[in-house]
Amino acid sequence: MITFSDVSLRYDARHTALSNINIHIDKGEFVFVVGASGAGKSTFVKIITHELVPDKGDIIVDGVKINEMKAAKVPYYRRTLGIVFQDFRLLTEKTVFENIAFVLRVTGAKTNAIKEKVNRVLDLVGLRNKAKEFPSKLSGGEQQRVAIARALVNQPILLIADEPTGNLDPSTSEDIMKLFNEINHMGTTIIMVTHNKDLVNSMHKRVVSIEEGHIVGDVKKGEYDLHV
Repeated sequence: MITFSDVSLRYDARHTALSNINIHIDKGEFVFVVGASGAGKSTFVKIITHELVPDKGDIIVDGVKINEMKAAKVPYYRRTLGIVFQDFRLLTEKTVFENIAFVLRVTGAKTNAIKEKVNRVLDLVGLRNKAKEFPSKLSGGEQQRVAIARALVNQPILLIADEPTGNLDPSTSEDIMKLFNEINHMGTTIIMVTHNKDLVNSMHKRVVSIEEGHIVGDVKKGEYDLHV
């Protein structure tokens, strides 16, 4: 599914973001990426989303060597990814339904298909009854569920979550993680960047630890290394 082969990226002569990264993530895996601020977690994710291109090495995602991808193909590649952010990034002037439908409209999807797909993901996240509400009327947990639905509506090959519980209370965070777990059990590959040790330790998933641009730990059914 995803393979990094000797991947390195330097921001400048003094700062190495990632150094000789080698890792493989299988289709259907749920992987936590953990580490201190500035360790290289965001760089790792931005390389997968093609926001950054490494100085050295190859990255293969779903059979495609994305580091050699032409610029014209990048937008189409990104449509195969679902991305969930800490701050939700919902359009405040659009309803829940419209926020999710917008993703499909930019791809030229037809009205009937849009309605069917949006309702399907709203059912999945348990928010069909909130379809006509605006984000300001929703709780933080509900807004994040909308963001997850939006990320899933194109049936992505990979779901990337960057601190998805960072703005949520512990109880709501636990509910959101249960939703991610359900999504993973349906076959979606998930890569999640997080600082939340308690959630990582409760999930018993693969944990990849990054420190100063190096992978210092990679454990199946692992825990957040408290020293990272």
